[in-house]
Amino acid sequence: MRSVGLFFGSFNPIHIGHLALANYMLAFEDLDEIWFVVSPQNPFKKTDDLLGAEHRVEMVRRATKKQENYRVEDIELSLPIPSYTIDTLKALNSRHANCRFSIIMGADNILNFNKWKAADEIIKNSRLLVYPRRNYTIKEKDLPANCKLTNAPLVELASTEIRSWIKAGKMIPFLIPEAAFEYIKQHKLYQ
Repeated sequence: MRSVGLFFGSFNPIHIGHLALANYMLAFEDLDEIWFVVSPQNPFKKTDDLLGAEHRVEMVRRATKKQENYRVEDIELSLPIPSYTIDTLKALNSRHANCRFSIIMGADNILNFNKWKAADEIIKNSRLLVYPRRNYTIKEKDLPANCKLTNAPLVELASTEIRSWIKAGKMIPFLIPEAAFEYIKQHKLYQ
């Protein structure tokens, strides 16, 4: 059975922080693959500046294509909006019975996990791998069962900042994977 880490996000745009975290999880958390699950809409976030899903999927695809253990998963784009993790997990489990899924999430999200739809069912059927976020202190003993606090490096880089920098005309090619950055320039995104 393959052990797959599901890295959910809008990836608006994908940046080196996402890739550094995925690399850590693959190397240190007993995962065979990382699937970047591109979300059309997070029920807890506003979508005012959310780029179209086709662009975000393509940027993630380009940013990860040279990594054989990375995969872009666009299943949420065919599910009802807003996206709920439990629905995505059910769909993935029905299509990929040979996989054991772990959810990669930030410390900020675990603090609100009890507000998620079917949180008990998610934690019962999936392992949660929690990575640190600045200003969010969590102790492993306070986490639900089947949940692990990882030692992933703290990479403080936000897609919100990147979008504003691009809009301001700043050249930031080392903060975004090269192939994704070229795609952004080619399509004049975030301007």
